[in-house]
Parts: sequence; structure tokens; C-alpha cells
Amino acid sequence: MKKTLLTFIVGSFLLSCTNNTRKTDEGTSAEDSIVTEEVKGEEAEMVSSFDINSIPVSDKEIGDFPFFSFPEGMKSQNRPIERDYDIIYFPIDGIMTPIEGKVFKVNVSLEDRRNDNWSLPFFLKSYDDAILSAGGQKIFDGKITREEYERYKDEATYLGEDGSIGYTSDNIKVYVIRRSDGKNIYIQLTGNTAGGKLNILQEEGFKQTITILKSDEIKKQLDEQGKAVLHINFDTDKATLKPDGSEVVSEIVKVLSSDPTLKIAINGYTDNSGSKEHNLKLSEERASTVKSEIIKAGIAAERLTSKGFGQGNPIADNGTEEGKAQNRRVELVKR
Repeated sequence: MKKTLLTFIVGSFLLSCTNNTRKTDEGTSAEDSIVTEEVKGEEAEMVSSFDINSIPVSDKEIGDFPFFSFPEGMKSQNRPIERDYDIIYFPIDGIMTPIEGKVFKVNVSLEDRRNDNWSLPFFLKSYDDAILSAGGQKIFDGKITREEYERYKDEATYLGEDGSIGYTSDNIKVYVIRRSDGKNIYIQLTGNTAGGKLNILQEEGFKQTITILKSDEIKKQLDEQGKAVLHINFDTDKATLKPDGSEVVSEIVKVLSSDPTLKIAINGYTDNSGSKEHNLKLSEERASTVKSEIIKAGIAAERLTSKGFGQGNPIADNGTEEGKAQNRRVELVKR
């Protein structure tokens, strides 16, 4: 009797442990499954990236650039910055990405600054509704990291001017309206308790307006002005000539060959992107490259000097891409 009772107690205990283990295992399995699904969801969100081709094309009529008015009771705090061509950085997938095209930038405030009825939610909601109604989609809503700001800030030379968006304190909302002609419209907004900022960019490629000066024009400028301003194309941030840059050098050689008494100084200049030290070194290397190529073509070295001046002596506004293109130049000065 005692042996039977003992066997029953031990069997019950073992059965209870097995059931508890099964329940625990089943519970853990269910939780692990939930956690795994959550992690998979987070991973999917992290690896997803913006693709303009995944955005539906909007064929809605939205009028002329910049397409949207100010919300009721609001106005431009300053004169809006409008440029036919510029580059603005947008936080695409949290990475500040340069997009080029026609630009509108502005600070927004109340029409009557004497009242204190500014409403950031009204400002943001007004544009959100208007953009979505125009077939746009929101592609980013958040802040950029300090690391990302430090990475891109020197490239975005417009930071600090009115309407600039892209600081770590900005909670930025970005939208895109995809157009069938490829002139997609990017919009970004931010604001605080005092006012808002609005950037609108219609995507469009850069159109070159600088033409290659032929030898006769170079000679004319040297004779009449004592110098000729040339825009010689080099590889980006390098001193190696692009094919059309070599064409310009060939025109310089023609001028020097036609007048054996002519001596010139070759002065290199850059825009203000990057540090002064880097730009000075780059301009010196580019001027030296031009000199070397001319010598290779048979012109005596003693007729030439070369020097770099970096970002000094700009001839156009470094605040615009067009101005920067003008400032990236080589000047030939008659000696």
C-alpha cells in the first residue's frame, strides 16, 4: 500500500513538471514568435529605401511654380529666395541628399505680428492636406542625426540664409509629387512656436551657359583687357582635365603659337566649397596642369607661370550654383 502510494505521488510530480515545461516552452515559443515578427518589421523598415519610381505619378493641375500659397493669416517673413537653378539637400531616408532644380525658400510668419496666434499644427496641416490633395506623398518625417549634419553641412553652403532647413533641431517633413515629365516636386517643411520654414524644389538638370572661348576671342581679350577668363572643366575635386577642358587648352596653345613674343601667367581659382586650404591647393594644381599641358604641346616653359588663388577674388555669387560655376575658372594674364 505504501509502495503504491509512493509510486502515485512520484508519477503525479513528474507529470506536473512535464506539463509546466510544455506550457513554458509553448509560452516562450509564442513570445519568441511575436518578438521575431517585431524585429522583422523593424528590419524591413530600416532596409526600405526611397525610390521615386515607386511613387504614383500625379497628373493633377497644380498651376505655376511655386504651386502653393501661404495658409490663411500667414505670409512671407522675408523676401522669398527664388532661383532658376540651385541645389537643396533633403533628408531622403534620413540621409541629406542633394537635389537640383528650380528653388523657392522662405520663412513664414503671421500677417499680423502683433498677435500671438501662430499655430505650428495649422501651418503643417495646411500644407500636408494641400500636397496630398495634389497627389503628393510624405517620404520623411523626423530629425537628422548630428553625424549626418556634420557630414553634409560644408557642402550645403546656403545654410544660414533665409528659409534654410536641415539642422539637427529641425523636425523635417518631406513630400514629393511625382510628375510624368520627370520634373518632380520636392517640398520640405519645419517650424517651431515662432514661425515656419518652407522649401519647394522642382527637379530639373543643370543647363550649361558657359561656352568654350576660341583662340581668336582669347587673343582679343588679352590684347584689349590684358587677361582672358576661361572656364576649364576638370574632374570633380581633381586637377585632371576633362575632354572639353583639353579643348580649351588647345585654344590657348593656338594663341601662344601665333604670337611667339606672348608670355602669360596662368592663375587658378575655385568656388568656396570646402576649406580655404584645400581650395588653394586645388587651384594651384589645376593651374599647374594647364601649364604642363601647354608645355607638352611645344610652348617654351619660360613663357609661362602658374599660381593658385583658391576661393579668393570671386567674380560671381558663391551662394548659387551658377555663381560657383563662374568662380571655378582659370585666368590668363598677359605679362
